[in-house]
Amino acid sequence: MTHDPATPISVEQMAHAFEDDEAHEVDLSIYAVEDWLVLALFWGMALCVFLQFFTRYALNNSLAWTEEIAANLLVVIVFVGAAMCVRLGRHIAVDLLYRFLSRPVGRVLQVIVDLISIVFFAYMSWLLWRYVGIVGSERMVTVDLPRGLVFYSVLAGFVLMTLRALQNFARDLRSRRTVREQAEDLGPTGV
Repeated sequence: MTHDPATPISVEQMAHAFEDDEAHEVDLSIYAVEDWLVLALFWGMALCVFLQFFTRYALNNSLAWTEEIAANLLVVIVFVGAAMCVRLGRHIAVDLLYRFLSRPVGRVLQVIVDLISIVFFAYMSWLLWRYVGIVGSERMVTVDLPRGLVFYSVLAGFVLMTLRALQNFARDLRSRRTVREQAEDLGPTGV
């Protein structure tokens, strides 16, 4: 139902606006494993923050471990969530140069950027692997868990970013439109 915003509508028209003849199906195929993992981690972090707030301000007896767990979950969410951004081509980028280049030159530049991204993510994965080997057995401050859990999760995020960058590279070589161009069509919210 299209409507001119300047024209007033009746209550009956308003009520029927919520009725839809077509049944809309939810398409979950656009989500990947990292999307669901980040969603679960986010709700775990939200629960920790709520517990922190509730015990500190309502009970006046803070649970010390909630702050550390929430902070570590935030770190994991950032790096696993970055794999989502790589998959969708949604990282912050300066696209101004692409607007002034011809399409074939812009495509070559995108392939070069893809290769640089792959090398960067792979190198970071290797560095993090070495780092986890050095400090992975250290314990957290308030919870008797190894910090390696967080570092291995960040490592998994970088490995996943590397794999997603490789997928984007292969997709950019095969298809007519690059992942960056497809993300540009989606707009700032990604939908």
